[in-house]
Amino acid sequence: MLEHSFVHIQGIGIKTEQALWEKGILTWEDYLGAEGPVLSNGRDKLVRMNIKETLENRDNIQFFSDRFSSSDMWRLFDRFRGRAVYLDIETNGGYIGMDEITVIGLYDGNEVQTFVDGLNLEDFETAICDYDLVITFNGSSFDLPFIKRRFRNISLPCAHIDLRFFLNRLGFRGGLKAVEKEFHLARDSEINGMDGYEAIRLWRAYQHGDQASLDLLIQYNTADIVNLEPLMERGYIMMKKKLLPLK
Repeated sequence: MLEHSFVHIQGIGIKTEQALWEKGILTWEDYLGAEGPVLSNGRDKLVRMNIKETLENRDNIQFFSDRFSSSDMWRLFDRFRGRAVYLDIETNGGYIGMDEITVIGLYDGNEVQTFVDGLNLEDFETAICDYDLVITFNGSSFDLPFIKRRFRNISLPCAHIDLRFFLNRLGFRGGLKAVEKEFHLARDSEINGMDGYEAIRLWRAYQHGDQASLDLLIQYNTADIVNLEPLMERGYIMMKKKLLPLK
């Protein structure tokens, strides 16, 4: 989808982008190969210059992250999925005062990494540096602000896709568990039906010495991040088909 995108170019919005697609100009190369100006002369020259800069930066995610709006970040997924990570946190729900992070889960499509407060939570700050694109569900409002408060000097991936808002544009509303059901994603029986309140209860039980509660909490958190991958993959395909006039 990235190479079909023109909205990152100054002066091109979604309507102009769609007009280009309808003319058969579906990629950056299509635009540069068009005979004569595609847009008005002055504007066309600027667009061509921007496209040449884009081609030089086609593997530079920071270039596109600086130019895409948050609603267009999904376009980065296919090209940069090898540098993407799915993230989810759990908190203590304000238990004993401040609402703090208890568990952070990362999943890169192959490996799950779990970071637990009091054990290895500090290692998260180094681990997240391996990625350029972070994918969450409601991370804009919840996960990432918590992480920035906990790790004051952290350097997070430059690009972020929040699946809550992305999937909402496709008609899927509600929390993560509700959306999973619409996509027919199942969870193991041990954690099926669990929610954030149960995650808080498990952490409190672990704080009182119940190791099995931590194991179950980690299993719950792992399901959260692993299930983000099919949601991202399917949502990406659906949105691309919805927008792009390809046969």
